[in-house]
Amino acid sequence: MSARNRSIEIIGAPVDLGQGRRGVDMGPSAIRIADLEPHLEALGHTVVDCGDIDVRIPETLEIGSSNLRYKPAILAACDTLRAEVERSLGAGRVPVVLGGDHSIAIGSVAGVSQHFARQNQSIGMIWFDAHGDSNTPDTTPSGNIHGMSLAISMGLGDPDLVRLGGRSPKVDGRKIVLIGVRDLDPGERDVLKGSGATVFTIRDLDERGMRDIVTQAISIAGDGTAGIHVSFDLDVVDPEDAPGVGTAIWGGITYREAHLAMEILSERANVTSLDLVEVNPVLDDRNLTGILAVELAQSLLGKRIF
Repeated sequence: MSARNRSIEIIGAPVDLGQGRRGVDMGPSAIRIADLEPHLEALGHTVVDCGDIDVRIPETLEIGSSNLRYKPAILAACDTLRAEVERSLGAGRVPVVLGGDHSIAIGSVAGVSQHFARQNQSIGMIWFDAHGDSNTPDTTPSGNIHGMSLAISMGLGDPDLVRLGGRSPKVDGRKIVLIGVRDLDPGERDVLKGSGATVFTIRDLDERGMRDIVTQAISIAGDGTAGIHVSFDLDVVDPEDAPGVGTAIWGGITYREAHLAMEILSERANVTSLDLVEVNPVLDDRNLTGILAVELAQSLLGKRIF
């Protein structure tokens, strides 16, 4: 995703069903309030905001299965999002999807994957997250689907979610890179080890630095693929800089490390699409996390210091 002028489409996905703490359904509004659209337009891009997809709220639903909480509603929302992302890419736009919890990636990744599959191409993915999001219904300690979204994209887990859009896996595990992981459930470790995905923990970042990690991530996710989908959970950033997230974990990447990652991706990778997820205004301080999400989108889309 270079600094050249692009046509960008903002798609809101206010899903508040995939995790246990309420508030992330207001994430798209928090990011918009931080002036995402005018900031991207100031970079020379053409920006269209198509609004939010329709999502039901928990108070109107039955939880359902304890190990796949709110599955029917999440499946419906993600299928709608899949279609919107496919349409956006088909129109030559770069979809920027605003979550909502990270279960929305089930839909966004499906849409990107489907679009390129029609051209007989595949995608790679870089997943910034404090967590692995690689549980299955058999390993989940909570039943929250936002903790299964990466596994589902790799073709692992509930058949209905895995087959969303009609094909699976959406991304070959060998073309997936996780960055910033610092909290894994035991079952997730086994899933990830068997998936072929590359996992860079926070210790790896401490030892090697963000530049080397992102450079290697691009070489893995971009090798032989049409481009790279970036899924960015704001909880990968330390709560000091991103206090308003769904599941905060201390010891995350810094403000500048996050920007460096986006700047390197902008300069060296063909980024097809972007998720910004888990912004929770209820837990935030003066919308600092919503503002950070906008700033990171700017860095990925060409903003430079000099």
